[in-house]
Amino acid sequence: MTRYIGKRLLQMIFLLLGITFIVFTSLYLAPGDPAELVAGANATADDVERMRVFLGLNKPFLVQYWNYLSGLLQGNLGTSITTRQPILEEIAVRLPFTVNLAVAAILLATLVGIPIGMIAAVKKDSWLDQLMTTTSLMGISIPNFWLGSMLILLFSVKLGWFSTGGMTDFFWTKEGFRQAVLPAAALGMAVAAQFMRIGRNAMIGVLQTDYMRTAKAKGLRPNRVILIHGLRNALIPILTVFGTSFGGLLGGAIVTEKVFVINGVGTYLLNSINARNYPAVQSTVLIIAAMFVVVNLIVDLLYVVVDPRISYE
Repeated sequence: MTRYIGKRLLQMIFLLLGITFIVFTSLYLAPGDPAELVAGANATADDVERMRVFLGLNKPFLVQYWNYLSGLLQGNLGTSITTRQPILEEIAVRLPFTVNLAVAAILLATLVGIPIGMIAAVKKDSWLDQLMTTTSLMGISIPNFWLGSMLILLFSVKLGWFSTGGMTDFFWTKEGFRQAVLPAAALGMAVAAQFMRIGRNAMIGVLQTDYMRTAKAKGLRPNRVILIHGLRNALIPILTVFGTSFGGLLGGAIVTEKVFVINGVGTYLLNSINARNYPAVQSTVLIIAAMFVVVNLIVDLLYVVVDPRISYE
């Protein structure tokens, strides 16, 4: 196991290095000059050139990239072009809100999607199964920004049950729950639908195995057969979707945070793109990618816990 973890960590380093190069190259080739934006609309050509030298944009591409990597190795994500503040500090303030939203969304998707998928598998080919399958297709198809707007209109504006936007606390507190439930529902709907479909298909396959028929023949209660013997063996494909979905939630939070006025990393990334704040864009994408890779490594390790037959030795 230790050898496998070391190998994966080494792969993570090369993967993140490749991501930094792709993002840095894309922003380098993007139209527009950040120096002109920082210098201001009334700046002269000399002012723009001095700003370009100050920002290091006058240096060759490889030199700029090497300087960026050197800063990363020292724990320096750079300085924001627009605010002149350390990017690490700006992300550190916003990251908890994005993680809070993503965790709330994945928990909601798990609590809703997996049980419904299990029920649909047990009631295979019934009207209930068809209803749940159709519902899952709708959940995958609905855009989260439209769903978020509709949830605000109904539950916040019309009924007044939840907050219309903003996030100041974690979802396990009373006020944090009121703030997080609607954006988590909007962000996690598609993930819940995926859990529903994957869980249904996995459980149908498990129900047809010999050990499930043996457990039923022993006279065990149906609920115990499904929950103890069936669910655990159906978790492998669900865990795979869990890992990829959590990374998708971090990226998908950009739109949801904008709809619900949440000052998270997604909003920060979008504002940085609009302002051509290239150092902030590079560092934010790197943070999101690193979190995605770490979550998938944790999921791979959980395979061993769920199914002892799996070994990485």
